[in-house]
Amino acid sequence: MRVLFLGGLGRSGTTLLERVLSQLPGVVALGEVVHLWERSLVHDEPCGCGQPFSQCEFWREVGDVAFGGWAAVDVDRVLSLRGSVDRTRFIPQLARRHSSGVPADLAEYLSYYRRLYQAAAQVSGAEVMLDSSKHASLAFCLKHAADVDLHVVHCVRDSRAVAYSWTKQVARPEAAVGEKLMKRYPPATSAMIWNSHNAAFSLLRRLGTPTSLLRYEDFVAAPRSTARSVARFAGSPVSDADLAFLGDRQVDLAVGHTASGNPLRFRTGVVPIRVDNAWRESFPPLQQRLVTALTLPLLVRYGYVRPKGSK
Repeated sequence: MRVLFLGGLGRSGTTLLERVLSQLPGVVALGEVVHLWERSLVHDEPCGCGQPFSQCEFWREVGDVAFGGWAAVDVDRVLSLRGSVDRTRFIPQLARRHSSGVPADLAEYLSYYRRLYQAAAQVSGAEVMLDSSKHASLAFCLKHAADVDLHVVHCVRDSRAVAYSWTKQVARPEAAVGEKLMKRYPPATSAMIWNSHNAAFSLLRRLGTPTSLLRYEDFVAAPRSTARSVARFAGSPVSDADLAFLGDRQVDLAVGHTASGNPLRFRTGVVPIRVDNAWRESFPPLQQRLVTALTLPLLVRYGYVRPKGSK
């Protein structure tokens, strides 16, 4: 069971990347599965196809195959398990190998994902399950699932662009109840979360999980070559004909069945691909300098800032 996991801090271009990859042969995009249990099963938020989750034929069939129907899933139990194993603070524990086997609560939590991935593969006929949950803690959980062939795309964007984006108010049009606006973070908070997310995925790579670093800026500069590279990394190479929907400056988006994620998942038709550098003009200079100072080591590592003394 091959799972391609998009990891990184939100506002790093993962939704656009997901939409592009979802149209490659052999790939099915599931959205941010980590949020499916509450947003889809409890609040019945729309699938990317526009239908309420409960009325989407794809997800209805996945639920039937995986659990004998979504009504059989104890959502409270899944969320309780998530709280006990799938949190950033548990990453040091998740990073360790367990000589006596996977702990019972982690194994039970993973069983829900394994069954969902297996059912999605059966229903779609795809070879690669694309999960854009982004959370490093979930990726660390999944690495303990012996029957999941986990490959992680570590998505990075300039910390100052990310911090600026998190200051903006963004609506969640699909939310009839619950959180109707996406969270907002002060720049310093975004900077520290950016550091921790990226450090976590670097650790995951060092522990042996196949991980490919992808900068958002490189993706939008060369989307076709990026899609080709990620497909090879996932073990599902593509041809020129497979990329006919994707140009160097735009993409023709088809309807998808992503369970949760950025509002971009609802867009169809031709969408431009371009770098969003609004932060350079609109992000106050003092806040830019603050974020730069807090994230400088990784900005240098990822090539966003030249080290002092370099030409």
